[in-house]
Amino acid sequence: MTTRLIVVTREKVAVEDITARVQEVVKSSGVQDGVCYVFVPHTTAGITINDNSDPNVAYDLLSQLDEVVPLRGIYHHPEGNAAAHIKASLLGFSETLFISAGRLLLGTWQALFLCEFDGPRQRSVYVKIVPA
Repeated sequence: MTTRLIVVTREKVAVEDITARVQEVVKSSGVQDGVCYVFVPHTTAGITINDNSDPNVAYDLLSQLDEVVPLRGIYHHPEGNAAAHIKASLLGFSETLFISAGRLLLGTWQALFLCEFDGPRQRSVYVKIVPA
């Protein structure tokens, strides 16, 4: 079964911690051991796992992505959001996480984030739980 979560972003560029919401899907599934797939069906938003203990990590991630892929570059995509497409592609659109003892198997400082590059928007995040 696949569960759809809705994440509303409020800014043009944002990093939203979705760990607790995905963990709730895992808990509701009753699966103790397995795999959790998380997928974002958007071309201007991505998914990543990173440090959740210091908000500067998200700031640094976004600022360095801006350095590599500036908002105003020489792009041919006419909609004005080419940088968002490129940043999302660099991060990727899915993550695979292990489930152990009914919980997402993440490191001490790790969390799962939706990264918005063309907001504000309402984003879908699909979660699929597969038992071992």
